[in-house]
Amino acid sequence: MDSPLDSQTQEPPGVGSSKWSVVLRAAFFIATVFIGVQLLTPLLYWFFGVLVAGTVGLCATGLLANLLTMKIFDRRNFDEIGLKLGVLSAWHLVLGLVFGGGCAGLMLLLPIVAGAARFVPNPHSEFTWIGLIFYLAALFIAASGEEMIFRGYVFQLLVEKMGPYATLLPLAVIFGLTHSSNPHVTWLGILNTTLWGVILGYAFLRSRDLWLPIGLHYGWNAVLPLFGVNLSGLTIDVTRYNYQWDLGALWSGGEYGPEGGVLTTIFAIGLFVALYKIKIKPQTAYIAVSLNEPDPLEFS
Repeated sequence: MDSPLDSQTQEPPGVGSSKWSVVLRAAFFIATVFIGVQLLTPLLYWFFGVLVAGTVGLCATGLLANLLTMKIFDRRNFDEIGLKLGVLSAWHLVLGLVFGGGCAGLMLLLPIVAGAARFVPNPHSEFTWIGLIFYLAALFIAASGEEMIFRGYVFQLLVEKMGPYATLLPLAVIFGLTHSSNPHVTWLGILNTTLWGVILGYAFLRSRDLWLPIGLHYGWNAVLPLFGVNLSGLTIDVTRYNYQWDLGALWSGGEYGPEGGVLTTIFAIGLFVALYKIKIKPQTAYIAVSLNEPDPLEFS
């Protein structure tokens, strides 16, 4: 695996170039994402249905946007957005799965232990083991696609050019607002999704790869429907039961699911603190190369 010293021999993208060059890169990336969402997703929906369109379409859009932008402007390898394979990459992915999935599981187990929620049979369930496997695979593809779009090339380029603090919050707000058209969305749901955008962006700053954010994103998204609750307003039927709350919508999130409730706010803040405290060995950043230097912001 390359060391941080190796990366410093490579000229980072956009360094020494004008601000308009950075704007051009970002505009091309955004335009590619927009075209992918407007053309590729409807095409997949027409042939394969909403699940494939919303997962494979999203991932393909992320792949194309990063690959084309990097090849056209910087002649970089695709895996330099933080997708290089290795032991440390696998560890970061597992760490993300444990923290993201564990946070979701603990958040939903505590109300049951406290007598404020319970599992009830779902008489309309169409559960199958094949369906469960397909659902788990689809959510991983979707999480990977979202991370490539929101924490991929443009995010890392802006971290390099503007700094982590100036990049983290604006991109997190955009991440939250992209969920504003989801079914049953609430202002608290958008706020919590924005908070998750901060967490996922910060995870990249700590690990300097996309494996930790992908693991966190996927772990959270996979566990919620396994408990029988809605995921960002979407009902994903993968169990033979539903999660029934005795708490009001302010806590439970109502029909939007737990992400629209105060419980998610509390646990997301706790997850951020845990990520801040835990020791994470970072990889080499190939685009936001300033992160490889001794870090005065104590991200590592």
